[in-house]
Amino acid sequence: MGKTLLHEGDYSLIGFLDGYRGLMENRFVELNDSYLSGIITRGGTILGSSRDKPHKMPVGGKIMDMTDVIVQNYHDNHLSGLVCLGGGGTQKNSYRLASAGLNVMTLPKTIDNDVMHTDVSFGYDTAIMIATEAVDRLHSTAHSHHRIIILETMGHKVGWLALGSGLAGGADVILLPEIPYDEQVVADAILRRSREGKKFSIVVVAEGAISKRMAAIRQEEKDGEEKVEAMLKTRTSELAANLEKLTGRETRVTILGYLQRGGTPTPYDRLLSTALGSRCALEIMAENWGHMMAYQNNKIVPVPLKKVAGPVKYIPENHYLVECARHMGVCLGS
Repeated sequence: MGKTLLHEGDYSLIGFLDGYRGLMENRFVELNDSYLSGIITRGGTILGSSRDKPHKMPVGGKIMDMTDVIVQNYHDNHLSGLVCLGGGGTQKNSYRLASAGLNVMTLPKTIDNDVMHTDVSFGYDTAIMIATEAVDRLHSTAHSHHRIIILETMGHKVGWLALGSGLAGGADVILLPEIPYDEQVVADAILRRSREGKKFSIVVVAEGAISKRMAAIRQEEKDGEEKVEAMLKTRTSELAANLEKLTGRETRVTILGYLQRGGTPTPYDRLLSTALGSRCALEIMAENWGHMMAYQNNKIVPVPLKKVAGPVKYIPENHYLVECARHMGVCLGS
């Protein structure tokens, strides 16, 4: 985006450090051609990031609405517009700023791949490569020691990362937040593999996957959501212990955690982010504000922020990858 604006238009660019926090504190750097040179090979966020929200900003030990301060900094810096990169939270907060009168554009950047109205978000392909490589590596040790190995991926609300890496890596069981699982069903699938002479199993589980019992607690109890969140903290270790009891197989756990969020971006992610950013620059030059740039059916298109902010892109039960997993005999826990 930056290079397109510098090449095609008469723009000066600045980058606020540490997300909305830097925007509120008016901390920024100039994004000239020299600064932008070479960043395509770097993962992470070169400007830094934060989880702060404009309307719920920790300041002096209090949570305050700093939207007015951000709006004032925007005008004091004589900005023509603001471009925000991120996942669902970023899209919602960007829409808040657009509603406050700012010219805003966004790009979908999240390894969770849960932003609506785009087929894929950049960051997802890199994360799925890392997770798939982990599944590949775990196969050899699981096979050698005749173990069940559980690999936990990120994905608190959605299971795109677990589903993609599980299928790509040839996992035997894939557990997703969208499909509550039954531990006995999982154990039966593993025991069936044992009877077929397969003495190991790989289980890929999203961090937000819940059992049918947990799903019932969430739905039926008054404080069900809080209880389930607490249960998720020990869910994977408890799943391992229970599967070991039910199958008699030694079970081990690997939690990928933040390994999925770092490293060099894949060529696909580089191309996707470049295409999204370049088209975003063209929309900015046309003053078509208030949109997220999305990848839909092999095309880059602008989608109104109002449509993007809020909804989460869950995996549909009839998604082709879910159906593919079922047809291949992969256990989804139900």
